[in-house]
Amino acid sequence: MFVKITKSGKYEYVQLVHSYRENGQTKHKVMLNLGRLDHIAGNPSFQRLAIRLQELSGVKNRVDLDEISEGEIVNYGYIVYKKLFQELGLKSILDNLQKQSKTQFSLSDSCFLMVLQHLLNPCSKRGAYFSQDRYVQLPRVDLNHLYRSLDTLYTHKEKLEDSLYYHHRNLLSMQVDVVFFDVTTFHFESVKADSLRDFGFSKNGKFNEVQVVLALMVDTEGRPIGYELFPGDTFESKTLESALEKLEKRFGLRQVIIVADRGINSKLNLKRIAERGYRYIVATRIRNMKKELTEKLLDPRGYTELPLDEEGETFRYKVIEHRNEIKEGEEVYAISERLVFTYSSKRAKKDRADRSRLIEKAHSLLADQAKIKASNKKGGKKYLKEIGSNSTWILDEASIARDEQFDGYYGLQTNDHNLTPQSLLEAYHRLWKIEESFRIMKSTLEVRPVFHWTEARIKGHFVVCFLAFLLERTLELKLKKAGITASPQKIREAINAMCFTKVDIAENTFYIKSKGTELSSKVLRALRIKPPKNIIPSEEMVL
Repeated sequence: MFVKITKSGKYEYVQLVHSYRENGQTKHKVMLNLGRLDHIAGNPSFQRLAIRLQELSGVKNRVDLDEISEGEIVNYGYIVYKKLFQELGLKSILDNLQKQSKTQFSLSDSCFLMVLQHLLNPCSKRGAYFSQDRYVQLPRVDLNHLYRSLDTLYTHKEKLEDSLYYHHRNLLSMQVDVVFFDVTTFHFESVKADSLRDFGFSKNGKFNEVQVVLALMVDTEGRPIGYELFPGDTFESKTLESALEKLEKRFGLRQVIIVADRGINSKLNLKRIAERGYRYIVATRIRNMKKELTEKLLDPRGYTELPLDEEGETFRYKVIEHRNEIKEGEEVYAISERLVFTYSSKRAKKDRADRSRLIEKAHSLLADQAKIKASNKKGGKKYLKEIGSNSTWILDEASIARDEQFDGYYGLQTNDHNLTPQSLLEAYHRLWKIEESFRIMKSTLEVRPVFHWTEARIKGHFVVCFLAFLLERTLELKLKKAGITASPQKIREAINAMCFTKVDIAENTFYIKSKGTELSSKVLRALRIKPPKNIIPSEEMVL
């Protein structure tokens, strides 16, 4: 049975019609003529009749559409990170730090809001304060408490790291026998240096702005173990000593392999690693090797050829026993090493393409020589040389030829004689995990811009970023174990899509669930979180 509106002449009429099938055809029978539509519209008698019919038919929760408020979008997806925050012991760790520091407000609530904002909608602490209502049922935090939390995190950074490490080791069976170590820089839109922010070599090409240097350590799964923040003028090779002390004295780790890029490969750094009983796998600076080693690298004899891959690329390697002598003062320290030299036709193509771009830039500089002195030595200027007393620049053909002979070659060195060349190469190639970590911190988590100017607040800000990265990486690993592969950006989109529309109807408040993404449902299932109902009265809302 349904209400049908028909037009006759210049008026529309309302009928109550019964629908039925006869001989395979649908037919209609008018049960009641209700009259002209213009007489029914706004007629109190018909409104009372409609309400009474609703009552008799058992319809519940009748709604006057004029009494529904505008909808407000609020997020409930944050419960995913809330669960991880508790599982990783962060809430209890921060609660203990709160007691030790005699803080009167909830340090855990303040830190979780800042971490959450970094994960889902990066902004300033002030922005986090004003947008906290977007998270349904999240405890409110005062703006002053956010800033004071940064001071507490800065003061207790080492206690927090230690507690997290031991908690993870027990909870996640965290095996830290291979530590990936790398360094990057974070710059500020400022030219004012201080005890922390300073000018230095920028990995982002921001040479005219002050920066800080961050050294990060992660395990084989890409989980962060710890980090150190250094003044912006710290050389990359100088950051390792602090990391080694942390591994040994604070974490008590003895059987560790340090995997790092060329920036850490200085003789004194290798000596420090070996003296502590650690092993290392580092990239070799093949262009700076002694002549005898360069000859062995380029000698085609002794290489082991691997089968062609699907793309028809060639790959071969050679192992050389080496005695690395390191002079410090009057003493000579010797490390027994193995050098693994490799050649890849794929890498050779890349090296040639990279050099071709630099040569092209060099020609551009020669066309406008006024720009040469101001340019970066690592750019096209690398293949230029100055001749004569009148500052004439020419293309450095000898330098180009010298680099050309190394196309496709790569070298690793290690003091671990038990690793096979294949396992050694595999361990080093996984260094991309830490490079990926920096990409996540710089892009997805948006560590920059840093909206703080005092050393304590800047350092507290990086603690928040570290915790956010820990939660993001933990969630990514949980999804991976559940057979779900998703980028940090897709994970953020999925969690931000888990929303309610909050509406007031008469004197009651209801939450109407929005449709999330396919990944949203998978994330909830992977973490064994029961999805909320489609419509929830405010008094029944529990997250």
